[in-house]
Amino acid sequence: MPDAALRLTRLLEQVLGTPLPVRIRAWDGTEAGPPAAPVLVVRNRRALRRLLFKPGELGLARAWVSGDLTVEGDLYTALGLLSGLIWERGEDARGLTQALRDPSVRSAVAGLVRMAGLPLPPAPPAEEVRRPGHLHTRRSDKQAISHHYDVGNDFYEIVLGPSMVYSCAYWPAPEPGATLEEAQRDKLELVSRKLDLKPGQRLLDVGCGWGSMAIHAAREHGVSVVGVTLSQEQAAYARKRVADEGLTDRVEIRVQDYRDVSDGPYDAISSIGMAEHVGAARYLEYTTDLYALLKPGGRLLNHQIGRRPQRDESAYRVDEFIDAYVFPDGELAPIGTTVTQLERAGFEVRDVEAIREHYALTLRRWVANLEADWDRAVRLTSPGRARVWRLYMAASALAFERNRIGVNQVLVVKTPESGDSGMPLRARTWGAPDTP
Repeated sequence: MPDAALRLTRLLEQVLGTPLPVRIRAWDGTEAGPPAAPVLVVRNRRALRRLLFKPGELGLARAWVSGDLTVEGDLYTALGLLSGLIWERGEDARGLTQALRDPSVRSAVAGLVRMAGLPLPPAPPAEEVRRPGHLHTRRSDKQAISHHYDVGNDFYEIVLGPSMVYSCAYWPAPEPGATLEEAQRDKLELVSRKLDLKPGQRLLDVGCGWGSMAIHAAREHGVSVVGVTLSQEQAAYARKRVADEGLTDRVEIRVQDYRDVSDGPYDAISSIGMAEHVGAARYLEYTTDLYALLKPGGRLLNHQIGRRPQRDESAYRVDEFIDAYVFPDGELAPIGTTVTQLERAGFEVRDVEAIREHYALTLRRWVANLEADWDRAVRLTSPGRARVWRLYMAASALAFERNRIGVNQVLVVKTPESGDSGMPLRARTWGAPDTP
C-alpha cells in the first residue's frame, strides 16, 4: 500500500474532525504530518486493529504497551498534543458510535478497517490486569497491591532512587538546586513535624511502602513505629533496611491490612499515598478505622492524590489505562470529598496543604531515572512493564502540571471533648527553625 502514512493521517483526521498535531510514520516507512512535531510511529497494522476494536485511551495504551505504537521525539510534547484529542475530549466507543452517524466518518472508519487488515481483535498485552471480581475486598485489594508493587524492588530502586519513597517529594525553591533524595527527606520531615512526633510516641504508618517514613520517624524523632503493607516484596525490603539501620527495636514492619490493625491506640498515624487504593465505597470505613486507632488528641496526616470535581459526580469513571495497567481499582476523589469523610469519622481538620506542583517535579525525576537505566529496567521486568511506567509517569506529570489532578496533605486531629486540639496558634512553620 503506497504512502500508508499519508492515507492514515487523512483518514484519522476525517474521523477526529481536526488536523493531527503529531507526525505519523507508518509501517512502510512513509511519513506525513507537521515536520517539526513529535513522530507517532505506527509500527504495524496490529496497532490500527487495537485502536479500532477499543477506540480511545485503552486502545492507545494497548498499542503502546505492546510496542505496536511508539513515539520519537519528546514524549511530554507528544502527550501534551495528543491529550487534546483523547483525554480532554474523552473519546471512547460511545463517542465513536455517535460520530458514525456522519457518512464521511463511516467512510473513513471503513478505510481504516481496510488498512488494518484481518478483522480479529488482538489479545491484550500480558501486563493488563485481569479483574479478580468484587472491588475492595481484602482479597482483591491484596491482588491489586501485588500487581502494582510486586514488580521487583530492583526496578523500583531504578525509578525512585536511593530514598525509595513512592510519593511526591517536597521541593525547595528554587527547585533545580535540590536532589530527589533531599526533597524526599524534606517531605518525610514535613510529615513528621506536622504530626509533632516526639521520643517515646507510637506511630502507625499505613501503607508503609519500603519503610522510608518508618525509618525516618524512628531515627530522627525517636518514636516507635508499626508499618503495614499488603506487599510481601515491600515488607521484605523494608525489614532489611530497618535491620541495616539498627532500628529493629523501634520499627516493626507487618504484612497486614489496615482494617486488621488492632493494637491501638497510637499517638499519630501517617498515611502517605495509600488512600488512593481505598475506594469511595470504603473510604468512610478507612477514616473511621484510623480514628479508632488514635489516642484522644492524636494526629493523622493523610497525603493523597485528588482530582477535580465534576458537575455530575455520578459520571466519574476511573482512568482506563491506569485501572488496567497501573493501579487496579484505584479511585481519586476531590479534596472536598476527602475532607468531608474525615470529618464524618469524627476528626477535626486543622490544615490542608496543596502541593500539586511538587508531584509534577517528582514524576519528571522518576521518568529521567527510568530512561537513564532503561535497558536494565527492561531486563528486570519486561519491555511492556517498562513502557507502562514510562507512559504512566510522563502522562501523570502533565496531568499535575495542567491541574487535572492534585495532591494534598490533610492534617486532622482526634480532638477530645474538652476541645483542646493540642495545635499551636500558628502552625504553618511546623516547628522548623526560624529563618532570617
